[in-house]
Amino acid sequence: MKPHFRSSPLAGLLLLASLGAAGAAMAEPAPPFAALLAQAQASAPRLAEARANIARAEGLARQARVLPNPTLEFEVENFSGSGPFRGTSLSETTARVGQTLELGGKRSARVAAGRAEIDAARAQARRVEAEYAFDLAAAYAEAEAAERRLQLARESLTLAEEDARIASALVDAGREAELRRLQAQAAVEAARAAVQAAQAARETAFGALTTLAGAPAPITSIPASLLESAAPLFPGAAPAASATTSYLAAQAEREAAARRLRVERRRAVPDVTVSIGVRRFEADDAAALVAGVSVPLPLFDQNRGNIAAARAEAAAAEARLNAARLEAESAVRTSAARSAAAESRLSAARQGESTAHEAYRLARIGYEAGRLPLAELVAARRALAEAREQTIAAAVERISAQAAIARLSVVATPGEQ
Repeated sequence: MKPHFRSSPLAGLLLLASLGAAGAAMAEPAPPFAALLAQAQASAPRLAEARANIARAEGLARQARVLPNPTLEFEVENFSGSGPFRGTSLSETTARVGQTLELGGKRSARVAAGRAEIDAARAQARRVEAEYAFDLAAAYAEAEAAERRLQLARESLTLAEEDARIASALVDAGREAELRRLQAQAAVEAARAAVQAAQAARETAFGALTTLAGAPAPITSIPASLLESAAPLFPGAAPAASATTSYLAAQAEREAAARRLRVERRRAVPDVTVSIGVRRFEADDAAALVAGVSVPLPLFDQNRGNIAAARAEAAAAEARLNAARLEAESAVRTSAARSAAAESRLSAARQGESTAHEAYRLARIGYEAGRLPLAELVAARRALAEAREQTIAAAVERISAQAAIARLSVVATPGEQ
């Protein structure tokens, strides 16, 4: 017979409390952006991949310095035959050691190519770090903006409910038609739907931030505002076109491609293998030295295909460098203007929000006094919500503009918020 367990209300409450505590322990607020970026250096998968690429290039560079292994050869002749060669009395035994000598500067070309590959991997890692800082700043700002939009939607719902209460009171007093009550209730339902949409958008934004940061626990709030920070996001991030991360990475890749082409050209030179050994003559009970030299004849394989491929790769790297230079020049020209425009837009949006708030306050007073229709109040409330949304969007754009400047340069740690 299976044992029967009887549950109690107290056990259920304890279970719910323990689950709630576990959920709270698994979630955490986001640290300030500077601290989150510093923490992400060790946890973000994108940065870990860049470091792994550097380690790979370093391993290949170490391998490029290695000399070819020598060969050990052991040979027995003239044994176990017929006639006088029966047995091993007339056998000859040879043991020799051979070493391939690389000619044409192959090893030095490989070593130089290995160093160039390390430089290219490091330049790519710096570009990835700068782009990651940009993406993390954008995700951080979007998460905070989503949280503010949810708060804005909830405040709009509160205002709509208050307006509906006033409209209902005016209808009951005979000062408004029943239609006004229905219109106000419809506005409340629309505001409630907006709250649900903002809640879903907030969950999505915080999920994206958690994933991008590689955080061990879900990030659920942002106590330290990035949107309200007056300090520059990345102080001193204003590089010249020739010092941008994308240009430097393309330059390093062009140099690595040129080194690889040099390696392929050197491989067309034949190598020489020299050997020396000892031969034992059983019939004479004597021994003698043997030596040899072998050189491959480059009749069929002259490495022309690999040379052509490496030449095309070098040409492509040169084209990418030219494209990166043009893109960097354009980005440097526009980044400062974009940042200044974002600052002006934010200032204007804040002023507009203040004006819209005062307009709504006056419209509400007028509606309660019966001097303004409900449509005017609804329009003023909608204008206030739009003005607040414009302020949030302008703050996000300001952070994005500052991060775009930092994206061009090598920035390790942003300014403290």
